[in-house]
Formats: sequence, C-alpha cells, structure tokens
Amino acid sequence: MNMSERQTEEYKSVLKIRSGDKGFKDLSTTCVSLANAQGGKIFIGYDDKTKQPPENQIIQSNEINDAVTKLRSLCFNVALSSSETLTHENGSQYFTIAVFPSMKSIATTSDGKIYLRIADKCEPVRSEDIHRLANEKQGYQWELVCPKTVKITDIDSNSIADFADKIRKSDRVKDHIKQMTDEEIIENYNFVDGDFLTYLGILWLGNAKQRSRISYPITVQYIVYDNLDKKIRKEDWHDNLLNPEQLLLDIEKKAIELTYFHEFPDGLFRKQIRHYHPKLIRELLLNAFAHKSFTISGDIMIEVYPDRLEISNPGGLPMGVTKDNILHARQRRNPHFIRVMHDLKLMEGEGSGYDLIYELNARDSKEIPQIISDYNSTTVIQTSKIINEETLPILDYVTQNYDISQKNLIAFGLIAQHKKLLSTELDKLLQLDDNKRLRSYVDGLLNLGIIITRGIKKGNEFLINPKIIVNSKTNIKTSLKTVEPHRLVALIEEDLRLHPKSKSVDIQKRIEDVPIKEIRKYLYKMEDEGIISSEGLKKAKVYLLAKKN
Repeated sequence: MNMSERQTEEYKSVLKIRSGDKGFKDLSTTCVSLANAQGGKIFIGYDDKTKQPPENQIIQSNEINDAVTKLRSLCFNVALSSSETLTHENGSQYFTIAVFPSMKSIATTSDGKIYLRIADKCEPVRSEDIHRLANEKQGYQWELVCPKTVKITDIDSNSIADFADKIRKSDRVKDHIKQMTDEEIIENYNFVDGDFLTYLGILWLGNAKQRSRISYPITVQYIVYDNLDKKIRKEDWHDNLLNPEQLLLDIEKKAIELTYFHEFPDGLFRKQIRHYHPKLIRELLLNAFAHKSFTISGDIMIEVYPDRLEISNPGGLPMGVTKDNILHARQRRNPHFIRVMHDLKLMEGEGSGYDLIYELNARDSKEIPQIISDYNSTTVIQTSKIINEETLPILDYVTQNYDISQKNLIAFGLIAQHKKLLSTELDKLLQLDDNKRLRSYVDGLLNLGIIITRGIKKGNEFLINPKIIVNSKTNIKTSLKTVEPHRLVALIEEDLRLHPKSKSVDIQKRIEDVPIKEIRKYLYKMEDEGIISSEGLKKAKVYLLAKKN
C-alpha cells in the first residue's frame, strides 16, 4: 500500500493521542476538515518518515476509546467511529478513525473554527467562503433528495432494463453488482428511495415531463461565432427529452464545428490534428455536467469561436478546488452522478479528468485550459492553436518508441512547447507546491535520456535531449533559448550537434535571428580554433563538430 497522505486519508503518530491537548487539537482539525469535505479515514500509529507503525508498538483498547471520546468533545457536527486494534504486517499495532461527511451541517472545532480538506492539506475556511460552504452542503444532497413525485411504477420498464444491461456489460462494475436484479441495480446507484425516484433517478430514467419537474435539470446551449463574434449557428437542449448519456452523445453528434482540424505536411502525406481532441471535448462536457450546481438556475453554455472553445456551467468550482490546484484536487459536487458516468464508461476514472486533458494537450502541443470561476459559474477556455508544430514529430517519436507514464508525457509536452523550462516554472505549470513531487513527472524522462537537465543559479532547467531530436529526424530550429544568447559560438556548436554536415545557409535558417555574415564569421573562427571541421568547397562546403567535440 502507498502510504502517502491522500485527500481522504491521513497518517498520524500514536503520540498525537499520548501528548495531551496539543495532539488532540491537531486531530480535531483533521476531523473537521474531512467532515466538511467528503469524509475520510485517519490511521493512528504511523511514523511520519517510514509511513508504517514503529516496531514493537502496542496500543491498548482503552486508549482507542478515550481518544474517540476526547475527539467527539472537540468537534461539533462530526460523526466518528473507530476500529479495534489492528496489526500491521510488521507486527506492530495501530487503529483507524473513520470520519463521515457532514451532509447537512458545517463541522467546526469546539472553539468555533471551520476547516476544509483541500488536496492533502487541512486549510481554514475564510469568512467569505462560509456562505458558499453552507450552500455546498445543501447541493451535496441534491442527487439523493426524493421529491416523491415519481414512483418507480411510473417509469418505463425498458428504461430500467436498458440501464441495468449497460451496467452489467461494463468492465468497471464488480461482479456482485452485475448479479443483482434490475431493481436492485437502480437502488444500488441511488436512483430510488423506497417506492419513489430520487432526483438522480428522475434525471436518468424519467421522461421529459418528469424531468421538467426538477427545479434545474441539465439544459444546454451550443453557439457558434464568426471572426467578428457574430452568432452564426445555435443548437439548444431545453426539452428534457434526453438523459445525461443521451444528451452527451447528441451534443457530440451535432457539434460539427468541434470536429474541424489543422492540416500540415508530414513527409509525403498530410497530417491532421483536430482543433479539439474528441476525448478532450467529452471530458470538458462531462466535467460541466458533473460539477453543475443543480441548485442554481442556468444553462450549460458551449461557445465555439474560430480560435477557442468556452464551456460554462452553473455554479463555481467545488469547495477546495481552485484553478491553481484543479490538476490534483479531488473534490466532488455530485459524487453519485459521477459514479454512474464512470461505471457506464462515459468518463475517465474519478478525479482523473484534468490529467487526461493535460495529457491530450501535451500530445498535440496545445495550451493547457484557462479556468475562470466565481460563485455562480465556472468557465473553461481551451484554445485550438498548435503552439509549436515542429515539436509534433518529436512527441510522436517519443510516444511510439518509449513506454512513459501519463505524468511523464505531460511534463515532456510542456518542456517541448517551451524548449527549456526551469524546475520552478515546471512546478507552477504542473500546480505542484512541493518540488519533491516533480520527480514523479521528470525522473522517468531523465532515466530514459529523453530530456537532460543542467544546473543554473536559479535551480535546474530541463531541455529535450539533442539525441532525441536527431533520432526523430526533425528539422527543428535551434532556439536562442537553448543556449546562452550572447554566446553565438555555443549556439552554432549546438546547431551542428543537432544537424551535422550543414551548410552555412542551413545553419542561418535555423538561427534566423543572426545575419548570414555573422554566422560565416564565427564558422571560420571556430574552424581555426579546431572546434569544428569542414568538408567540400565553396557552395558545397558543410560543417561538422571536430571529433574531439
């Protein structure tokens, strides 16, 4: 088991319950944070460094009971339960405390402070966020609200059978669920409460009239603009005829502008890259569906401009999620809705949507999306432009010839786009607040020799390994960014390392900022100093690095 702290898990030393009030105060903060998010589990008895219980550790039953009793007195609106004494594989003892989400109320410490779990940290809630947190608590229950307006007998049996059949065919669903009856399956997915459908059940199984009774069902507008921002086409889905799956597929079918592509030479053929990868479109749409606030009126807006796609949904980002941590945060506004979409294989694994979006943009040399969020809405802006076409063959070469992880691919795509990145710059792009976490993104690339690193005053900088550029057979331009700008000698040397046996005019084309006369002047000088050598005469003369270099 990986014992790193996750959003729903926390590992604490047994000293927390043996060191008096200070330790319990820290534990109460953790309990409140988890309760105000999605709940979680605290493992008591783990060493911070080894992430396992210390050898020969013994925990008495009365210590567990006393600890839970003390925590309950220090937390308000927090439901706790503890395990018995557990034994680790190393023979030492520990125990766990389960913290349940506070569905309808805000959890606080006994002195009135409010905390929230953000990523793997416990952060105090600001005063301006308290009202929003209160609304989130109401919204969290929306899926399970049973308005008692639609009975299960009012639902077309074919709708139930169709949903159950899709669940049984999914390889993401456990066998014991597949063996349930149709009625048991819809109950398992919280579509029913007794004889009546919940809001979630009405959304998936109901007809248009039944869905229209929901206060704010999913409604969508799709608008296309020209270069002057004038509307040239519009589609809308306001009739509630479709369930979320059918709605998604219908949008993808009718949004033909999202299927346009870039085309450019690729040897003897033409290479096509979609303005927006189909998987990226689906992830953005599903995120808008899944994180829509069903307690706020408004349509999901899909606005297509010549150079960008903007998708907006009612409701701000879930509490604890910001534009600066969305790649790693795992808050869920409508967790049961998300579970259905995941099990029907409509979306990636829970919380991995933005990982996939970053990966797809890295593959196609696209910018990462821009996110704008306030209390009432969230907008994601994705541009269609390819940042650097000449890096595409390198990206293709690496993905076809190396077995690298998703994190590696994201990091490599960013480095390829920028030609060179400081570790601090890469940290910021990857939304990492701890430089140690960067290793999971770059170590694999360094070990395989795909990128190289060099130390400078501000830290490390990462570059594409020149051998990768040569092996990918690309005529990528040497950039002034890859060497010290004032050292033209070093720039030419770098160019010849990438493109041996080049003419002076070819070098100048790749170092277009420098005049041809200046290039030739330094070529002659470098040859005299033995840094490079040449072959041929006059117009056929080519240069290459001397053997010692």
